[in-house]
Amino acid sequence: MISWREEFSIGVKEIDEQHMKLFEIADRAYALLKDEWRSDKYDGIVKILEELKEYTVYHFKFEEFYQMSIGYPKFLSHKIMHDDFIEKINSIDLERIDESQSKYLLEILDFVVKWIQEHILGQDKKIVPA
Repeated sequence: MISWREEFSIGVKEIDEQHMKLFEIADRAYALLKDEWRSDKYDGIVKILEELKEYTVYHFKFEEFYQMSIGYPKFLSHKIMHDDFIEKINSIDLERIDESQSKYLLEILDFVVKWIQEHILGQDKKIVPA
């Protein structure tokens, strides 16, 4: 599982803290995936997905407001990436989760972790010039 590393810091305290929270949510999802004592993980998966949705919307709004406040020139293309992520998360089929909980949770985690990592390192780092 991926965890927060200093290389993910963009230098804006509030945004870095929010990114850390996203990693923390992903870590809890990973812990649930690896929990061999729970045979039915459906409720836990749904709870984590709801938290991820809510927190991601909050974070993206904050980050977009920050971008507008500093006149970030790539704001619109960055917002489109955020909107695409939200659309993907909202399209998760909860019935499919129930059919194969661990397999589907692993697919979701793989998508989320890769997206967060690539987005922070490839896009968010551009918001604040070095």
